[in-house]
Amino acid sequence: MILLQLYIEFAKIGLFSIGGGLATLPFLYDISDRTMWFSHADIVNMIAISESTPGAIGINMATYAGYTTAGIIGGIVATLGLITPAIIVIYIIARILNIFMGNKYVENAFYGLRPASIALIAAAGISVMKVSMLNLDKYARTNNALDIFSFKAIILVIVLYVLQKKFNKVHPVAFIALSAVVGIVFNFAA
Repeated sequence: MILLQLYIEFAKIGLFSIGGGLATLPFLYDISDRTMWFSHADIVNMIAISESTPGAIGINMATYAGYTTAGIIGGIVATLGLITPAIIVIYIIARILNIFMGNKYVENAFYGLRPASIALIAAAGISVMKVSMLNLDKYARTNNALDIFSFKAIILVIVLYVLQKKFNKVHPVAFIALSAVVGIVFNFAA
């Protein structure tokens, strides 16, 4: 039963998350809240792993989420659920492509979807920033205003931003590796 539910949930994501892998994040947060299959912190880990591994971010996140929920078969089922709508839509569009070519209504519809995609990605980015740069749980326990912010994470973001601007020819994997080392050395999980 959980495999069918995984497939359906990720098929919905695949159908409605226009704008790429990061546009799937609001849907993943919704699944997390409704099903408790994984936590918001797990989603941040999904992003980190998906960004660090080859392949499309959305597919990597579906595989990771499915795997954490139902093992290897769950990873496969979630991935298939995510890609099924795209395959169907691409097939339909390919069959009737000539009808869509130059159609002003279709062009306007896709132009209208751009702001929605940007809003979904921005919402996902804000959610990731909230989880990784704020310590709201710690603040709730201590009521100390300084406990709201994760200063280590904020400093790391600033340093990485400056380094990336200075060394923009360096491959992003180097920054990801550097971040992992810094996270281990400075005990970011604590």
